[in-house]
Amino acid sequence: MAKKLHDGAKQALAGLLFDGMTIAAGGFGLCGIPETLILAIRDSGVKNLTVISNNAGVDDWGLGLLLRTRQVKKMISSYVGENKEFERQFLAKELELEFNPQGTLAERLRAGGAGIAGFYTRTGVGTVVAEGKDTKVFNGETYILETGLVADLAIVKAWRGDSFGNLLYRKTARNFNPMVATCSRNTVAEIEELVPSIDANLVHTPSIYVRRMIKAASNEKRIEKRITRKEA
Repeated sequence: MAKKLHDGAKQALAGLLFDGMTIAAGGFGLCGIPETLILAIRDSGVKNLTVISNNAGVDDWGLGLLLRTRQVKKMISSYVGENKEFERQFLAKELELEFNPQGTLAERLRAGGAGIAGFYTRTGVGTVVAEGKDTKVFNGETYILETGLVADLAIVKAWRGDSFGNLLYRKTARNFNPMVATCSRNTVAEIEELVPSIDANLVHTPSIYVRRMIKAASNEKRIEKRITRKEA
């Protein structure tokens, strides 16, 4: 436990950050994002990052904070519609973008974690997603080759972590976190609650994947986009 649990994000990330690295981050919108670790990465000043994440948060929270400080050079993402700074940098050709269908992104992360170099999928055939990719025909259908994703560092957010480093996610905050946790040799987990142990039948991410762990500095539950209806 002493080797995995650290006092704070800065200590947990010590020796793991370097310019030009690839970071995979869990979360979907603002749900299940490792906000404490993101803030520490921002404050470290590390730059020229390639970030793998379903999306880039919003302008003032989540991975959007790293875009604001111009620490990200490339995003490998699925959805980026809620971030104006992302849009500005992309249209100005200041930011590289590798778009992925959402299921493909999840499978690329899972494949990377499982040591699978690539896989064929029908998703994206006949679209810009397929441009420049190898294709094969199986049973009369065309498939495109997608490669597994492997990061230098993975950061995830869990509801509970135990004294061994096992993780349990809560409801939809689970999202991309389990796949992200497996795709790097260095996974740092941010947890809401520390418990003595988690029932083996309930573990979502086994401790073997988690190198370091911190207790979250805060567990702010922001709403990405608030939509209300007028009172009748």
